[in-house]
Amino acid sequence: QVQLGESGGDLVQPGGSLRLPCAASVRIPSVYVMCWYRQAPGKQRELAATITGGGTTNYADSVKGRFTISRDNDKNTVYLQMNSLKPEDTAVYYCNAHWAFFQYWGQGTQVTVSS
Repeated sequence: QVQLGESGGDLVQPGGSLRLPCAASVRIPSVYVMCWYRQAPGKQRELAATITGGGTTNYADSVKGRFTISRDNDKNTVYLQMNSLKPEDTAVYYCNAHWAFFQYWGQGTQVTVSS
């Protein structure tokens, strides 16, 4: 059983930066795709960024150029570096690992962008 734990959420001013780590309880095989989702108040959960075991990344248009997802397999950790934050980035951010029929979620971490 894989357990994922996000951290790093905080209150930050517009234009600021945050880095969110997601630590896995065990080594996640490289076949798993790692993702960051986010859910703003009153909205559906949306996919923000993905990274494959080979390092291929994809981003939602809303975060492209500002967010960077990375993966440290030795530390069993996935990161989301968020720069140039906007108020509309305010959401609970969730880490996700999936492959075939297997899917795991973290508990989420709150990011609030406000002056």
